[in-house]
Amino acid sequence: MNQASGSFQWDTPTVLALQLTGRDERHLQSLDERHRLTAATARAFLAMQQAAAADGIELALLSSYRSFAQQQRIWLAKYQGNRPVFDKQQQQLDMARLDAEAKIRAILLYSALPGASRHHWGTDFDLYDKAAVPADYQVQLLDSEYNSGGPFYPLHIWLEQHAADFGFFRPYRHDTGGVAQELWHLSYAPEAVPLLNAFELWMLQQAIEQSELADQPLLLALLPELMQRYVKRICQEW
Repeated sequence: MNQASGSFQWDTPTVLALQLTGRDERHLQSLDERHRLTAATARAFLAMQQAAAADGIELALLSSYRSFAQQQRIWLAKYQGNRPVFDKQQQQLDMARLDAEAKIRAILLYSALPGASRHHWGTDFDLYDKAAVPADYQVQLLDSEYNSGGPFYPLHIWLEQHAADFGFFRPYRHDTGGVAQELWHLSYAPEAVPLLNAFELWMLQQAIEQSELADQPLLLALLPELMQRYVKRICQEW
């Protein structure tokens, strides 16, 4: 049996491809009724959560594992203009005014192509400080919430100082010309780094070919460039 990281085991490259693209969930465990992560990522998160609590920060997950089907629903809603899409200035775009390729690139700033999301792996999640906002606060995952003056700015500073102690890094710590800055997105390096190295173009091509995504021929034609820019290009600060 081959192995790329502690929670991912497979007999063939096809099984690995299914896990990396959100179509196989055997590598996951439930953290609570809503969230699933790999066992190693869950242990590291819980240890970090306990340490943050001692400093008055209540780490809470907004999003963790996401299947291909879930990511496809998000993508289609944005592509069809039924869910907001923002530019780098956090201004909402009118998707009806964009051609197919412009829509794809606009969505990719903040939402991964189904099959290409790091959330498929169970090693990545979006988080916020539950103690910093009222119980009915709707987290938007906007830069303004995590920048100076925002409710989660103290969390941002705490993560800068302590996340690496627990094996976490922020793959979108700053804009590298692919995915926009996402200060809320953490990744468990001991598992996620080897998985990214193992992720090959054919795996994503196969997932897209078997999907119901709009403009599939265009997506497949763009896929080599999209994978390099929006999947492989990250902030390597671990």
